[in-house]
Amino acid sequence: MTAVHSLMAGLADTSVRIVDLTNPLSSTTPTLKLPDPFVNLIDFSLDKVSEYDEPGPFWKHHNIHTGEHVGTHIDAPIHWISGREGHDVATIPPHRLIGPAAIIDVRAQVEADPDFLLQVDDIHAWESENGALPTNGWLLLRTGWDRFSHDQEAFVNTDETGSHTPGISAEAAKWIAEETALSGIGVETVGIDAGRGAELDPPFPVHYHLLGNDKYGITSLQNLDQLPAVGAMLIVAPLPIVGGTASPSRVYALVQDEA
Repeated sequence: MTAVHSLMAGLADTSVRIVDLTNPLSSTTPTLKLPDPFVNLIDFSLDKVSEYDEPGPFWKHHNIHTGEHVGTHIDAPIHWISGREGHDVATIPPHRLIGPAAIIDVRAQVEADPDFLLQVDDIHAWESENGALPTNGWLLLRTGWDRFSHDQEAFVNTDETGSHTPGISAEAAKWIAEETALSGIGVETVGIDAGRGAELDPPFPVHYHLLGNDKYGITSLQNLDQLPAVGAMLIVAPLPIVGGTASPSRVYALVQDEA
């Protein structure tokens, strides 16, 4: 039996489980809000064109309006100045969008400190228990932040000092970008950098280092609690927007359940 036939058989008998990691996209999906003087993207909305009526008697359809970086989405290298000569979202090679997932669970640290930053030592500690990070794989940061995914205020967690959401340190971002063969990283928060990422050196280091090294970032993931630390396969399906810096994406994981 070929690998493809084995996969199809597993899906058919449900020994391979599909986990949807995508936050549903609507006008209420939490989004990033940049402070003045920066300009924000528009939120997602639907504009009804017809609904089984005179403009379209047999069909219902809409125009969609959205920023690229809304909801669960993937950042392409051209999103950041360090990756400006790199791929747009339409030219990310498909084989980079499917690969093994490595899940690092830092919920306890984030519960104690919403500004928690993953360090290189944390990754090495994970590798000592689970093996090396996978080639062409995805490092997914399980923080428990998806529990706020339907609450704009809690999701961005902003006070007078700025946004307070967990992420990855500048040193760890540089290490992931330059020392691993990962395709990228995924987070449960609104952006791939921590809420206070502007205060790090360089500012927004995950964007700077990963996108500048042809690695990608996925935001607003859900249901990472349904994945094992190793063994799941991630599938990222963005729209191939020509010139796009990002795209809302459907993200799945395939998990082999124990017999």
